[in-house]
Amino acid sequence: MKIKCLIIDDEPLAINVIKNYIEQIEDLELVNTFSNSIEGLNFLKNNTIDVIFLDINMPVLDGINFIKSLENPPLLIITSAYDQFAIETYELDVLDYLVKPIEFPRLMKAVNKINKRLNNAGAKLPQENSKENPFIFVKIDKKKMKKIFLNEILVIESLKDYLKISTTSGKFIIHSTLSDFTSLLPERDFIRIHRSYTIAIDKIDAVEGNSIEIEGLRYVIGRSYIDEVKQKILNSSI
Repeated sequence: MKIKCLIIDDEPLAINVIKNYIEQIEDLELVNTFSNSIEGLNFLKNNTIDVIFLDINMPVLDGINFIKSLENPPLLIITSAYDQFAIETYELDVLDYLVKPIEFPRLMKAVNKINKRLNNAGAKLPQENSKENPFIFVKIDKKKMKKIFLNEILVIESLKDYLKISTTSGKFIIHSTLSDFTSLLPERDFIRIHRSYTIAIDKIDAVEGNSIEIEGLRYVIGRSYIDEVKQKILNSSI
């Protein structure tokens, strides 16, 4: 099953941007779009949706009052040109707040939050993204998104404004910072060992002095990271 999505926004251009993004992500399904929240509200009476991409400033019924009118709301991603509503919407248990114009990498962060929230809630996700085999999507060129299973990641290496993700099935270059990408990974499974490296803890073959060995290659542990890294490795041992 795919994650069923709904877009409610009174700007046709904004709808088209998010629609295009959703169509590039194979595990999302866009069920419908509405240019006003009343139509969306009526649709929800007879249809089940996993997540709504919702604008705030809309006529008749704005996004905030739309949320308040829902008895059992699905996951909510705000898509607004204004950031001043962020605090108020988070108090309504909004999952994420995207400020227009929305870039694709930022929307992907929201999608990863959706996957994590649905997993934690025990909802039925696509089989590929079960708790036993979670994944993340990364953009490897202008048009292609690549699914990478977390249990295949070995090392993520910073290359200034880019990253090289080494996995058991190949290597991929993406445009991101190491800090941003590492923040998307589960802390129990990954750790940053250097300003240039984040590694998968279960892929470590050996630790010697200030270096870690993974698949025959050695990676230096940064001086400011060494105490935390060694403690976490010890804590992960049986």
